[in-house]
Amino acid sequence: MSDPQLGGNFAGAMDLSGLVNRAQQSAAPAAAPASSSGWVREITEDQMGQIVELSNTVPVILEVYGQGVTPQLGPLVEKYQGKLLLATLDAGKAPQLVQALQIQGIPTAFAIIQGRPAPLFQGQAPESEVAPVLDQVLQVAAQAGVTGTLPAPEADEESTPAEEDKPLSPEHQRAFDALSNNDLDAAEQAYRDALAKAPADADAQAGLAQVGLMRRLSSQSADAIRQSAANNPGDLDAQMLVADLDISGGHLDDAFIRLLTLFPTLDPDGKERVRTRMLEYFDIAGPTHPSVISARGKLTSLLY
Repeated sequence: MSDPQLGGNFAGAMDLSGLVNRAQQSAAPAAAPASSSGWVREITEDQMGQIVELSNTVPVILEVYGQGVTPQLGPLVEKYQGKLLLATLDAGKAPQLVQALQIQGIPTAFAIIQGRPAPLFQGQAPESEVAPVLDQVLQVAAQAGVTGTLPAPEADEESTPAEEDKPLSPEHQRAFDALSNNDLDAAEQAYRDALAKAPADADAQAGLAQVGLMRRLSSQSADAIRQSAANNPGDLDAQMLVADLDISGGHLDDAFIRLLTLFPTLDPDGKERVRTRMLEYFDIAGPTHPSVISARGKLTSLLY
């Protein structure tokens, strides 16, 4: 096993925002990730975006296998009783992801925390060597506020029928169908209709914010957005757009720090724009997310 490369701040981690965007365009934004039960999951390349989103709640171990090698980490990860999620991926069926992660050999393991992947080790190793690495992942995740626990598979299976019996409202079903067809205008209208009927519908509010985020990011590449922000540090539009990109990739803290740092330098109109945008981010992430709680407090102190 090669030496683990996990860093506390995940500096230099690859940007998986494109995978998140693709997942958001193929599912309702407010819905839980597909196959959200169990502690070990076999995923496809198209499902990677959902796994990245789930890493905001629980640290994810991504085990990339293939070339005659089968996944090995399942029994060990299951011992953590839902404090870790293992996602296994066949490299032969995920060429784009293999390239994005710069995978040089199989098997390879990554940790994903708050949307940021970091390489752990390459090759096979005994449990006695892998367990300390997973313990370190949990420590880094705790420092980032990612301390969720997935339900036991048996408990989740018992709750699944009741969840499946509850259909989407007509408005949310329209939004889901529209997003499946990448029709952002129709999705936005469906969410607005839902809010007209129920102004306190948090899922519709979050969905509407997600649609706005997707629309803003649809016309430019991630590289162009980041380059523009780097070249124009005082340009509010450029900074807000790169914050959008951070949110789409699950980097909530990066987005919040960027806008909160800029906030005191802005005129009243600029401050109102930032306040409104951050409220949209809060809707997307949810009011109980640790990063949201912290950022909301800091924003309030700047406002008053």
